Amino acid sequence: MKTILLGLAATTALASPTLAQMLDLEKDELTFGFIKLTDMAPLAVAYEQGYFLDEGLFVTLEAQANWKVLLDGVISGTLDGAHMLAGQPLAATIGYGTEAHIITPFSMDLNGNGITVSNEVWEEMKPNIPTNEDGLPEHPISAEALAPVVQSYNSSGRPFNMGMVFPVSTHNYELRYWLAAGGLHPGFYGDGDATGQIGADVFLSVTPPPQMPATLEAGTIYGYCVGEPWNQQAVFKGVGVPVITDYEIWKNNPEKVFGITAEFAEENPNTTLAVTKALIRAAQWLDENDNANREEAVEILSRPEYVGADEEVIANSMTGTFEYEKGDVREVPDFNVFFRYNATYPFYSDAIWYLTQMRRWGQIPESKPDSWYDEVAKSVYKPEIYLEAARALVDEGLAEEGDFPWDSDGYKDPTPSEDIIDGVAYDGRTPNAYLDSLEIGLKAEQKIVGGEVQG
Repeated sequence: MKTILLGLAATTALASPTLAQMLDLEKDELTFGFIKLTDMAPLAVAYEQGYFLDEGLFVTLEAQANWKVLLDGVISGTLDGAHMLAGQPLAATIGYGTEAHIITPFSMDLNGNGITVSNEVWEEMKPNIPTNEDGLPEHPISAEALAPVVQSYNSSGRPFNMGMVFPVSTHNYELRYWLAAGGLHPGFYGDGDATGQIGADVFLSVTPPPQMPATLEAGTIYGYCVGEPWNQQAVFKGVGVPVITDYEIWKNNPEKVFGITAEFAEENPNTTLAVTKALIRAAQWLDENDNANREEAVEILSRPEYVGADEEVIANSMTGTFEYEKGDVREVPDFNVFFRYNATYPFYSDAIWYLTQMRRWGQIPESKPDSWYDEVAKSVYKPEIYLEAARALVDEGLAEEGDFPWDSDGYKDPTPSEDIIDGVAYDGRTPNAYLDSLEIGLKAEQKIVGGEVQG
């Protein structure tokens, strides 16, 4: 595992624009973990552009083998913080899986994922997909086009296997959402069954992100949901076809977060603020001037110590385009969003969406009142820390007043039905009503008993 150590050069320190406002840090040597995905970019940029250094922070970044190892490292203290799946701090805090109180003062990005199928499955899906005047498939592609393929596989005794990166990952929930919107059941968790395959039409299992294309090529899985660059890698290798992006599933959906333990934040409040300031500056840099810095970001991310994929592969999505079937390149300017649309603000409503999906599929086994969702969201997502860091940046002349939602109560306006693939609007203030409006999934007092839905 290669680590990156940020050294402090005297000349750089003297030139730093923020030393005069530097916080009295409780801890200035930090180690942060990440997984090799393009949405770890705020960490890499904060490091490479010297934003950590401007805050007096000596940072080491370490790639981690998988999401469990990463979470365990943060809990044990071998990592001070990490690029995390948004579901990880929530699941840990409510005791699903490894139990620990993890918080996030910073949401790392919006969008950035896709669903890819094998070439064989794509050819079987194509007759079910309408085309545009140019003969190319109409997007977004519904999972209804996949349903006959799955039925054919199942009727011939072949389980239809797909990969996702972790049980509480956005990828798991997005893949489930897409399948369910097309009438395919992705299965329930519960009753001692941690596979999430109870009653499933499509069988989902965990595959680490960098291994997705090779696992698809080997025929172990027939499709997957993952972040970039591993959808575009399948196109470049000629082993698969991305059929939909998560932007098409839910426009500007929340993705990763930066996670730390509640204990770390309590013991190191100034250090936590300093880290958040550096990450906000990195996110600004990534999106400023209509993504003008993305080519430089691609070069940074292509380095082996970060993502380590070819620049051409990373650029395919990072610079505002996305390639579906080979040669079918389309403009998707918001495929990766790091700052605009208040992407970095940790909204309670984002947290609650993840909790609703945990409940929908049985990871939360019993019904909870709306107040519970609000309480859990507020125990994990910390917009007050974020806004304090943002205020400091504005006061230092490093950010604009109008770039931050100062008056927010922590909840976004409801996502309209036209922005979500199943046409069901989402309002984080009413999670149970939202769950009841979804055709497939647990509702109200339902629970899994003996492998069946009761209630």
